Amino acid sequence: HRGDLSGHGRTGRARVRMGGAVMTDADFAYYVTAYLGRYLPGQRNLSPNTIASYRDAFRLLIDYFGDHGKEPESMSTPDLDRHAVRGFLEWLTARGNSDSTVNQRLCAIKAFVGYVKGEDPARLLQYQQVLAMRQRKGKSDAMVTPGRDGLAAILRDPGMSTSRGRRDTALLTVLYDSAARVSELCGITLRDLRLDDPAVVTLRGKGRKVRTVPLMHATAGLLREYVSEAYPGLGPRGLDKPLFPNPRGDHLTRAGVADILARHADGARKSGADIPEGVSPHSFRHQRAIDLLESGANLVYIRDLLGHRSVTTTEIYATVSTARKRELLEKAATAPRVGEYPDWTADKDLMAWLKALC
Repeated sequence: HRGDLSGHGRTGRARVRMGGAVMTDADFAYYVTAYLGRYLPGQRNLSPNTIASYRDAFRLLIDYFGDHGKEPESMSTPDLDRHAVRGFLEWLTARGNSDSTVNQRLCAIKAFVGYVKGEDPARLLQYQQVLAMRQRKGKSDAMVTPGRDGLAAILRDPGMSTSRGRRDTALLTVLYDSAARVSELCGITLRDLRLDDPAVVTLRGKGRKVRTVPLMHATAGLLREYVSEAYPGLGPRGLDKPLFPNPRGDHLTRAGVADILARHADGARKSGADIPEGVSPHSFRHQRAIDLLESGANLVYIRDLLGHRSVTTTEIYATVSTARKRELLEKAATAPRVGEYPDWTADKDLMAWLKALC
């Protein structure tokens, strides 16, 4: 530990002085607070959205220990061993979490354990056993996209007759046109927009990486009308306001964007559009990438648009596009059914020619 041993308390637990605070063996709360409050934002410079994801993992972990009779204030680092982590993952599965979600929670715990390992080397073997735990290799989730017709139906659903409909139309259009992650969309401020030609939007992605994405002329025109209505008489001091605020004027959350999309996907289905279940904000990002690839855009450009580190990640869309082309070709050239073939045995001239070959 960083600090000095200062004897034992009345309970017989060792007390440790760390950062001016005296702790007992129930040091879990201290490490989590330091990890989320200082290490991730200060040393790792992670975004608030990423930190929130880690925080959610710890909330669930505390709930798990609570279900097993362990109160948060009594939790200590020895409790976080391989057996406990495996039980936590099984508990998540029993709650209906997918393998990908379970793997995300495991990654969060392993990152935390990697941090604690440097602070508490006395339990190095325990931490290494947790770090050695492997992720689940479940079946990959299928990529769900609305399709071009489905996308158009969703974009039509909000309508332009109300201010809310115009806001939702602008939001969904930007989500598709920019291929933004939902967290990136939520974080856009008015300062991040350039609506003069050439129109662009600045997105802040994973690891606080910043990229500038071009916008189509139609999207820029839609945004100009939306901003002038939502922020009339906007001055320079208002440029840090969110592009798409919630009713309180704060940034929309990821859940808020998902609810908006779900509402209009349902509306489009009721209008007769064929939209698959499971369409999410990320589906718009997939659809944009596939549409660009099928229009002949280079994978390197699509990589930059999506903010991928490597073009290898982007190549998944090439696979999807190839499968889609094969499906279209099969539909266009369906093999004739039995009975549709011509009866070539009735052609006497052909039969005579074939016999002459023998």
